[in-house]
Amino acid sequence: MPEPTKKEENEVPAPAPPPEEPSKGKEAGTTPAKDWTLVEPPPGEEQAKQNANSQLSILFVEKPQGGTVKVGEDITFIAKVQAEDLLRKPTIKWFKGKWMDLASKAGKHLQLKESFERHSRVYTFEMQIIKAKENFAGNYRCEVTYKDKFDSCSFDLEVRESTGTTPNIDIRSAFKRREVKQQEEEPQVDVWELLKNAKPSEYEKIAFQYGITDLRGMLKRLKRMRREEKKSAAFAKILDPAYQVDKGGRVRFVVELADPKLEVKWYKNGQEIRPSTKYIFEHKGCQRILFINNCQMTDDSEYYVTAGDEKCSTELFVREPPIMVTKQLEDTTAYCGERVELECEVSEDDANVKWFKNGEEIIPGPKSRYRIRVEGKKHILIIEGATKADSAEYSVMTTGGQSSAKLTVDLKPLKVLTPLTDQTVNLGKEICLKCEISENIPGKWTKNGLPVQESDRLKVVHKGRIHKLVIANALTEDEGDYVFAPDAYNITLPAKVHVIDPPKIILDGLDADNTVTVIAGNKLRLEIPISGEPPPKAMWSRADKAIMEGSGRIRTESYPDSSTLVIDVAERDDSGVYHINLKNEAGEAHASIKVKVVDFPDPPVAPTVTEVGDDWCIMNWEPPAYDGGSPILGYFIERKKKQSSRWMRLNFDLCKETTFEPKKMIEGVAYEVRIFAVNAIGISKPSMPSRPFVPLAVTSPPTLLTVDSVTDTTVTMRWRPPDHIGAAGLDGYVLEYCFEGTEDWIVANKDLIDKTKFTITGLPTDAKIFVRVKAVNAAGASEPKYYSQPILVKEVIEPPKIRIPRHLKQTYIRRVGEAVNLVIPFQGKPRPELTWKKDGAEIDKNQINIRNSETDTIIFIRKAERSHSGKYDLQVKVDKFVETASIDIQIIDRPGPPQTVKIEDVWGENVALTWTPPKDDGNAAITGYTIQKADKKSMEWFTVIEHYHRTSATITELVIGNEYYFRVFSENMCGLSEDATMTKESAVIAKDGKIYKNPVYEDFDFSEAPMFTQPLVNTYAIAGYNATLNCSVRGNPKPKITWMKNKVAIVDDPRYRMFSNQGVCTLEIRKPSPYDGGTYCCKAVNDLGTVEIECKLEVKGGLSFCRLLLQGVPPNIIDSYLRDLHSSNPEEY
Repeated sequence: MPEPTKKEENEVPAPAPPPEEPSKGKEAGTTPAKDWTLVEPPPGEEQAKQNANSQLSILFVEKPQGGTVKVGEDITFIAKVQAEDLLRKPTIKWFKGKWMDLASKAGKHLQLKESFERHSRVYTFEMQIIKAKENFAGNYRCEVTYKDKFDSCSFDLEVRESTGTTPNIDIRSAFKRREVKQQEEEPQVDVWELLKNAKPSEYEKIAFQYGITDLRGMLKRLKRMRREEKKSAAFAKILDPAYQVDKGGRVRFVVELADPKLEVKWYKNGQEIRPSTKYIFEHKGCQRILFINNCQMTDDSEYYVTAGDEKCSTELFVREPPIMVTKQLEDTTAYCGERVELECEVSEDDANVKWFKNGEEIIPGPKSRYRIRVEGKKHILIIEGATKADSAEYSVMTTGGQSSAKLTVDLKPLKVLTPLTDQTVNLGKEICLKCEISENIPGKWTKNGLPVQESDRLKVVHKGRIHKLVIANALTEDEGDYVFAPDAYNITLPAKVHVIDPPKIILDGLDADNTVTVIAGNKLRLEIPISGEPPPKAMWSRADKAIMEGSGRIRTESYPDSSTLVIDVAERDDSGVYHINLKNEAGEAHASIKVKVVDFPDPPVAPTVTEVGDDWCIMNWEPPAYDGGSPILGYFIERKKKQSSRWMRLNFDLCKETTFEPKKMIEGVAYEVRIFAVNAIGISKPSMPSRPFVPLAVTSPPTLLTVDSVTDTTVTMRWRPPDHIGAAGLDGYVLEYCFEGTEDWIVANKDLIDKTKFTITGLPTDAKIFVRVKAVNAAGASEPKYYSQPILVKEVIEPPKIRIPRHLKQTYIRRVGEAVNLVIPFQGKPRPELTWKKDGAEIDKNQINIRNSETDTIIFIRKAERSHSGKYDLQVKVDKFVETASIDIQIIDRPGPPQTVKIEDVWGENVALTWTPPKDDGNAAITGYTIQKADKKSMEWFTVIEHYHRTSATITELVIGNEYYFRVFSENMCGLSEDATMTKESAVIAKDGKIYKNPVYEDFDFSEAPMFTQPLVNTYAIAGYNATLNCSVRGNPKPKITWMKNKVAIVDDPRYRMFSNQGVCTLEIRKPSPYDGGTYCCKAVNDLGTVEIECKLEVKGGLSFCRLLLQGVPPNIIDSYLRDLHSSNPEEY
């Protein structure tokens, strides 16, 4: 490890001082001594501040404490940091002196460790000094930082000799010895004077020459010493700005007080100095003297003295003795590639030494060929694998001397142990040129004077003293003169390489079986590449007959690198095996080539149609007798209508099989098909057309096969026609059945039936049968339609049920003369008995027609009359089960005219009329009246008022002087009455000028108690469908309407909506359930009275208890509702 204290022992101040700082210069100081001046406050104040700050620690839990260790022993300094508020590990640095970072000095003498305790969350940092030396002594500092937090502390290390304690020193004798020694020694060089007077560019040179390692610290001190201090009242003479002493020497600090009574205290780095054998105090009048004996590197620090409230400070610099070169470098001679070591010795262990090559400093590093090894006082420069470039002058420099030596690197004598030899190799074989020389040095290969370039095929191998050139798969281009030349030597090793090549026939461009195909009538030019050295001679033959060069239809042509077989206008007989023979000095080669002459295939035979459908057919054919010498690739198919001459291609992709299914033909039209064969050469001629065929198809299966009725011996089935019948039509149906447990289907109808209903007879009672039906046409029977489950042959009694249409659940209204045709469906098996009654009496079948079927009954009245109105009761009976239903029919007609019309009064232009309602209302309520007037002169009637509800009216805006008659029509749902009632008298409107005496009328009282003009009607409703209750009311003032259900008012119920418009009151019940059935009441109230009207609502299609509960009906209401329902209709529930 580099010595951790060496830099601290030689700290030096900074180069050029910056401009003076007046604010700092105002602090305490004394008169200047010698040529040194101070402007900043004494360093002691800064140290005091630093010590004060360190006492208020921010991060440290435990600070490292100063210690003493003997030479060769170990010591450990510990610092602890609390990490409870820290998110990551803090950064810690160890320093010696003021700036030397010890992290880079870690090694065998210095180790830095760190650990973390998870429970206490404390980081522990350790600095361990191993085998301490004297120069390790000094001031150390520990700094820890985390983000914007900073903390530091200083501590001292004192290294003592292991021989024993320091002997007592006599102060006077010490002074005497010091004075004598100073006289004997040569005058000391004042480094401070050198730095003060030197240029900044010479600072580094001075630092190295005088062993200064802490140059930066000395320059900072120099900056402070150049500043002026103010005069002090306590000190007549202050300390010099700086003192310098050699290691082991003695120093004397002197101040002179202005008042000898003042108490003086001496401090070192802020700590008070106590008298000891090392520190000696003397008083001489006003002088106060401090002696420091045996100065060590730990004494290099700041000192100050206080007198009263003032102080003065100084710096003490302890300088190490210069390092001398005790053993000089020696000139060395070496050969290339050898390891070279240059060795010297210095006066101190682990001293700072610099190496130079030709005056340039050598800086070792990971990529450098130079390594420096230090063994105590020995310093060795190591050069691995020396080269000629390493020949130079090498020097070593210390603080007290230098040494240099020359290094000469030469080449070793080279011997050829194994020379290169000439080689002859076959083409494609490996060429290996090998030689061996006496030295392990690189070299270069050349071919025909040109450098050899390495590739995947050509490799240059160098292993120690052996050099190889390896060429895989030798080529003719590899032939030539090869030379190997070792680097740095004027020696060459030549060799010749000769490559021979036996003849070869290259058939890479042919098929695997060496077959060449040519189309008949074309020219074949077969060029076969050949190789060989020298060029071989080629011979062609077929069936042991040689083919010569010339101008025949079959001939050969020869070229240096190929041989060609030529056949003009190839014929089918030219097919066969052709042989080629090659021969040269290196050997022979033989090959056989098969020539195949191909042509178009013959046409196939006529195809056969084996099966037809509605728009498709299946056709088969045989391959052609001759495929043209090339396999059949597929077929093209064409078709046409029999009466047409236009053929249409059916497939654009080749059909690989000998069967095909044409589609999209027109059913019932005759077609023909034909075939084309295709090989690699082309398409054959078409085959003969097939025999004509007509596409026909069976129908789709019948649909909706259901059981119509079942008796003890018969089963009646119903079905619907097929969805698709086709051009062949539908001839009829076949119904089949089989008994459960068997698979024998029995035809129920011997002949085809046209109807979609059939009864299977002669079946045993209690048997179970399966039934299916087929549709039959000219193409055959369709797929059967099966009934999904077995049918039990036994008549089943089904209770009757009447399905009253929704529009018949209310009064059915028709006009006189209109036809009444009501269909009421019902259910029940066997066929039920039906009975109709009108108002409890039998129906007169002469006036009303009743038609009954198995599923419904019909009431038909050709011309309705008013006498047909009434309540019609229907009773459906099956065995002991009975179902009843009622229908209200109302036949209405036009009403009769009012009975009388009177003129009550005439005044001004007004006439008051009254009349009485008609005797005959047409079996419907009177909805209004129409009043007309007519002038006596013209007797033309004009309508004055329409749809008038009251039986009195006032006619206004009559023409004065005219005489009028009036008539009134009655109106109901059918319209106006056929006749009108006219006034017997006329009303005369008096002319102008006639005095008219206004009659005196009493004020008419329009107030009226509530009265229902149209009552509520009992109503039936279907569960899930909206129902309405309507009535009309009048009264003055306008009455307040309240709706009630079962005497409970309906308020804010979202299932009900209430409307009132022009006296018509409506209650709408949204999607009622049986729970909504009951007695509904409409109540009208005003100041003159109260009136109520009720009706019953019955909701059919009831819900279960669970569904009522899911709809939010309370359970107690559901129970009450079900009990009432059961008690009212015990038979039904």
